[in-house]
Amino acid sequence: MANINLLPWRQALRKEKQNEFYGVIALVAFAAAAIIYFVNGHYESSIQTQNGRNGFIQNEMKVLDAKIDEIRQLRDTRKKLIERMELIQALQGNRPIIVRVFDEMARSVPEDLYFSSVAVKSTDLTIKGLAKSNNRVSALMRNFDQSDWFADPILIRVQSKAEGVNEFEVTMKRVQPKAAEE
Repeated sequence: MANINLLPWRQALRKEKQNEFYGVIALVAFAAAAIIYFVNGHYESSIQTQNGRNGFIQNEMKVLDAKIDEIRQLRDTRKKLIERMELIQALQGNRPIIVRVFDEMARSVPEDLYFSSVAVKSTDLTIKGLAKSNNRVSALMRNFDQSDWFADPILIRVQSKAEGVNEFEVTMKRVQPKAAEE
């Protein structure tokens, strides 16, 4: 007798192919999910690492900003100290000059002439005083004009106060004599 297969072999083959197809789809979906999971994990790890680096850099920037502020304060302090030192040196350097100026003023005063006030502002001198006559004021002006320590004496006013008493005001510039500069 002949062997006849009456079973639906085509349906079984189709079902087997369909099951195989679903298996391959499941395997591909699982592989895709695994790849996505690992790639996402890699990127998350990279982002966390970069955020850690950014945090470190920001902390270091704060430290450096604090140091920069400290350096600025130190520079300001240094600048103020240098200005004070220069002022002190200028005062120390000018200290003998004022003594010489007063000595020269004392040498320039003729008899019967008195100073009532002496004002010094920078290099400008203003002298007020009393004299017995206008000739004494003229002699004072000549003495100041001949002095190496004074320049451009200007008589501001002469006013008679009483019999034989004249009040005067003189301004002039204090200069450094050429012999002292050398």
